Amino acid sequence: MDMLSRTLFSVDLDTKELRCVMKEASLLTAGPTVSDLFPAVAADLQGARRRMGVLLRSVHGMIDEQFMRRRHCREAGEPSRSDMMDVVIDMEHEWEEEEGSHMNYDTVKTLFTDFFFAATETSSSAIEWAMAELLRCPEAMEKVREELRTVLGTRTEMEESDIAQLPYLQAVVKETLRLHPPISLSFYRAMAAVQVGGYTIPKGTNVILNIWAIHRKADTWAEPDKFMPERFIGSDTSFWGKHMELIPFGAGRRICLGLPLAHRMVHLMLGSLLHHFDWTLPTEVKENGVDTTEKFGLVVSMATPLKAIANKRCDG
Repeated sequence: MDMLSRTLFSVDLDTKELRCVMKEASLLTAGPTVSDLFPAVAADLQGARRRMGVLLRSVHGMIDEQFMRRRHCREAGEPSRSDMMDVVIDMEHEWEEEEGSHMNYDTVKTLFTDFFFAATETSSSAIEWAMAELLRCPEAMEKVREELRTVLGTRTEMEESDIAQLPYLQAVVKETLRLHPPISLSFYRAMAAVQVGGYTIPKGTNVILNIWAIHRKADTWAEPDKFMPERFIGSDTSFWGKHMELIPFGAGRRICLGLPLAHRMVHLMLGSLLHHFDWTLPTEVKENGVDTTEKFGLVVSMATPLKAIANKRCDG
């Protein structure tokens, strides 16, 4: 969340309160409610929507505060910080000059809220799964670390421009998102009648796309349940929506808006963790093995949170 808030606001908003809000909102969204079964007679019997409204107002208040502070700074002549907030404020000024009216601030606030809710849980889940798979496969972890040492040299900080020079790290991220897509199901509505695989999908049909199953099809992937980053070495397969066999962020016009941000965050965080620390498993986890049971909810996370021991590297 620290990296996300700095990208959006250039400040660290990684507070205990905000983390609790995000966690509770995720549980509320994923949890079953009576209204799912009986929407006509139990619109909000359990109070989930009311509670979600409280949580959203809390996040909106934080966003309002940041925008107010930034506008004051800009009016005082402070230089642009080149973060997401400055981009939006510049767009507001352009909009007013070109359209002669104010940009809808509620839309802007919704955009920032989406970034927080969509990027926080999904990115942290992806990094946890990647670390779990690498700890189960020490050879792959060492390959990533060797690649980082070669590319970074004596530098201690990994930069976004380094990602393109780290093909094995990219392969690890792709393989992690193939095996453990943070969002396993994607929901669509057919805007017109269409034929798919010999079946007619009528207009207005709700369509559920099982991304998890697509990523483990045996006729597409060799040993689909095995963690094999090497399958992506020398391959142009990417998760940017051009290859339908790998769509952890969706595809087409409805592809995840936060994909570029998630791409940056996951690679930088995972690369930094591996470059700066030596990682081992606690004795009890070594004896019993890493539990890779999945907990399905809004985000597919580890049912048993990963436990690992980090030791600061002397040469990293």
